[in-house]
Amino acid sequence: MAVSKSQRRPASAKKPAIAGDKTSLAPASGASGATFKRKVKSLNLALQGGGSHGAFTWGVLDRILEDPYIEIEALSGTSAGALNAVVLAHGFMKDGKNGARAALRDFWRAVSEAAKISPIQRSMWDILVGNWNLDQSPGYLWMDMLNRFASPYELNPFDINPLRDLLNDHVDFELVRSCNKLKVLISATNVETGRVRIFDRTKLTSEMVMASACLPFMFQAVEIDGVPYWDGGYAGNPALFPFFNNCSSPDIVVVQINPIIRKGAPKTARDILNRVNEITFNNSLLKEFRAIDFVSRLIDDGLLNEDDYKRIYVHVISADEALLPLGASSKVNAEWAFLEHLFEIGRDTAEQWVAGCYDHLGKKSTVDTREMFHGEDGS
Repeated sequence: MAVSKSQRRPASAKKPAIAGDKTSLAPASGASGATFKRKVKSLNLALQGGGSHGAFTWGVLDRILEDPYIEIEALSGTSAGALNAVVLAHGFMKDGKNGARAALRDFWRAVSEAAKISPIQRSMWDILVGNWNLDQSPGYLWMDMLNRFASPYELNPFDINPLRDLLNDHVDFELVRSCNKLKVLISATNVETGRVRIFDRTKLTSEMVMASACLPFMFQAVEIDGVPYWDGGYAGNPALFPFFNNCSSPDIVVVQINPIIRKGAPKTARDILNRVNEITFNNSLLKEFRAIDFVSRLIDDGLLNEDDYKRIYVHVISADEALLPLGASSKVNAEWAFLEHLFEIGRDTAEQWVAGCYDHLGKKSTVDTREMFHGEDGS
């Protein structure tokens, strides 16, 4: 993607948000033990939503925060991605990268502790066979049935949401709003217009984050300034466009939870609904990928001057092979063993991504957005 330089912020506003983003060099050791110079690079992270599968993103973030040669300039988050983003910012302001890693672990541990009293638990059979899905859970099946026949306004008239309390217990939003170390951008869907709304860190509140995570079949719409909002995944999962004019780094790394491709047609009602949600939640992301590819083509064909436009490099961290077998019901499974399992998958996936893609940061995309749409429109 490219943006006109005339549309960008003044030069003073485009300086890296983190001191380490500057082109300083740091020593590193290669496989042979030889020491060489490695440049500290900055990137922007786009964090998808996906319920407890957000623990995969936690693992990815933990590995990236651990890396001394990678700095995060900005975070764009939706739903669980929004929760991860604000918890990270909170911890970062308290104690830098180590504080961010500790805050994320504490938050997900608290999610697990809160879930222990939930009636939605795995069945004994699923525990015995090591199945993380909740398809046989009486509590999950009861909730799923109720959500099909009654709205959250009928089932939960007092709008009780334990996640809201947990978020307020673990995030000091005054601290997040004062965070000048990185940018935080949270997406929610305007119920009345269907358009995405981006909430900026400088005015961020817990209600805005809860709006981003508001699944309409489970929670009442969150009103902000008299406007109702639902989960940001419907309009931006996650939103990429805020990076274009607000960030100096050209690299966008999407931490993808929801698979874009799932082979075969789903046959059960639950699987059909799950796939519909996956397609809906990925639609906005695919549109932004298409826009990035379109402008990149114009630059490659010489129709846009690269001196006047900023090229955007796209990267994706995903683990489809590990996450595809997990059904929609597993997204409400918050057992600590499951969250740790997802965390380890996220760390391992990020480790492989860093090893294979670090050298390409600032130089080229490591995902072929053009191939994603090949043949879909005859192009």
